[in-house]
Amino acid sequence: MEPFSHEFLPQDRVIWGKPAAQAVADEAEQRNSRRVFIVASKTLNRRTDVVKAIADALGDRFRGVFDEIAEHTPRSSVIAAIKAAQAVEPDLIVSVGGGTPIDAVKVMLVCMAEGVDTVEGMSACHMQVREDGSRFVPKIGPPPCPHIAVPTTLSAAEFSNLGGCTDPERKIKDGYTARGINPAVVILDPEATLHTPDWLWQSTGIRGVDHAAEGICAIQPSPMVDGCALQALRLFSEALPASKRQPSDLGARLACQQAAWLAGSGILRVQYGASHGIGHSLGAVTGMSHGHTSCVMLAPVLAYNRKHTEERQAWIAEAMGRDDGDASAAVADLVRSLDQPATLRSLDVRQDQFDDIISGAMQNMWVRTNPRPIERPAQVRELLEMAW
Repeated sequence: MEPFSHEFLPQDRVIWGKPAAQAVADEAEQRNSRRVFIVASKTLNRRTDVVKAIADALGDRFRGVFDEIAEHTPRSSVIAAIKAAQAVEPDLIVSVGGGTPIDAVKVMLVCMAEGVDTVEGMSACHMQVREDGSRFVPKIGPPPCPHIAVPTTLSAAEFSNLGGCTDPERKIKDGYTARGINPAVVILDPEATLHTPDWLWQSTGIRGVDHAAEGICAIQPSPMVDGCALQALRLFSEALPASKRQPSDLGARLACQQAAWLAGSGILRVQYGASHGIGHSLGAVTGMSHGHTSCVMLAPVLAYNRKHTEERQAWIAEAMGRDDGDASAAVADLVRSLDQPATLRSLDVRQDQFDDIISGAMQNMWVRTNPRPIERPAQVRELLEMAW
């Protein structure tokens, strides 16, 4: 028996049934926070009242908002956010939006803990994959302040201490991690998600399905992750279609948020596989959203891995309503029912980009922990061709 452990996040609570503005203000009061800084998506901040309502509820505790984080969290955006935050010396940072602002705050906290405020300095702070596939995880000091999140997509970035940040020069999305950078409190307010575009809501829901499926199929599985992931798949299979049929159904939207919470319990707790790993490289090279990378890669990866994870894929299929054990088909059917893209070519990925995608994928920690071992670039190419 191999030694293994499940590390719990330093996360105090998950709140639902309370408006986001009130919940954030209550948390700031409880923590005696006096200088609250918000990192939010530009659309939410400039085209809706979600961020303004939070700022108004905070009153004189509110110290400013940064909304210039570009998609896939490029290094330059993180450094700009750090400098904006340092100007107000926050004692609490609130992320509002999808995985981009939430990841940005996590990476900010890593850099701020290490006194890094330049793009070049970030190179010493991220995880790396050595040539033999093993990981190097730098030691990071404690974050300078707590983080709470109001998520508006289903990416589950709020339920991990892993932040993704793209280096445009290398065309690679790096992972940053440290204890305590995850949100200490997550506020699930389905009303705040009503502004989320349908394609983004549904595709990040498939991202949640990806978290659950690859968590169940992990090379070192966890019984806790198994249980949470299976319930997540049951919830997603009902609530995602319901939220598509009736976008204003707050009950269905909350069920999707709770499914994302359960599915996210495996992030950095177990080893994911090639859907996540290739997805990171697709995002870095092509700009594809994380949700869409799961829409196009998860079904082919499950098919590729089936003989290595047959029993567990049968669990996935059953949780998603199939009795034939075909998890790949279950995922493909759900993607199709939600009108999401299912192929790389439908998202304008060119085959002449494959070399860059493969190069980044071979440096990704989760490609190297795929249940069916991936040791050669040709294997990544095979998966890309399956998804083409």
